[in-house]
Amino acid sequence: MTVTLEVSEGVGTLRLDRPPMNALDIAIQDRLRELAEEATRRDDVRAVVIYGGEKVFAAGADIKEMQAMDHTAMVVRSRALQESFTAVARIPKPVVAAVTGYALGGGCELALCADIRIAADNAKLGQPEILLGLIPGAGGTQRLSRLIGPSRAKDLIFTGRMVRADEALSIGLVDRVVAAEKVYEEAHAWAAKLAQGPALALRAAKESIDAGLETDIETGLAIERNWFAGLFATEDRERGMRSFVEEGPGKAKFL
Repeated sequence: MTVTLEVSEGVGTLRLDRPPMNALDIAIQDRLRELAEEATRRDDVRAVVIYGGEKVFAAGADIKEMQAMDHTAMVVRSRALQESFTAVARIPKPVVAAVTGYALGGGCELALCADIRIAADNAKLGQPEILLGLIPGAGGTQRLSRLIGPSRAKDLIFTGRMVRADEALSIGLVDRVVAAEKVYEEAHAWAAKLAQGPALALRAAKESIDAGLETDIETGLAIERNWFAGLFATEDRERGMRSFVEEGPGKAKFL
């Protein structure tokens, strides 16, 4: 399979495996959607790592496959492409991208679907679609500008240039830079820690932030208020508050 979902310690690893560069062809796109939806449904998956292997995250779309498509074909396919990536972005659990080597074009867009990005010190990221006479089509114009701001996003998209890990960190494109051999380990550790947390509260936090960013402040506050009050009906809230009162902060054990 070109994409797999392996579960360990409550962490589901979405692993891209299409050597040599993990080019994101239609088969990978469709499989990503299927497995993102599976990770969403499965109770034993409490956090997710997106990983392309030790050498490369994903170097972009399959250009040969795209070259053969005309306007009519892409009108149909572009929606499915976006929906595949949106399925990853909407996993209602903590998601971290473990970025090694190249994360370009669709690879960068896939990393943008995660909640945080941990990159290798030799990673290179970018949106080079302009060099093909195109623009990003899997969410790059939208998610990148929301993450790093419109001016920086326009610089990367207009020029098509790649940024190294240190610059990616400085502009907020990635959240942490570690030695290449430590990327997956660090990402899995982050996910495993959150996999032990209160699942409903983590979902509420993620959906409140993500939905709130798409609307005005008053609507965002209403989303937050509804989730906040709703959590008072959960066992996790009872467990967390009881532990705080009886044992002090940070010692609660969640199922």
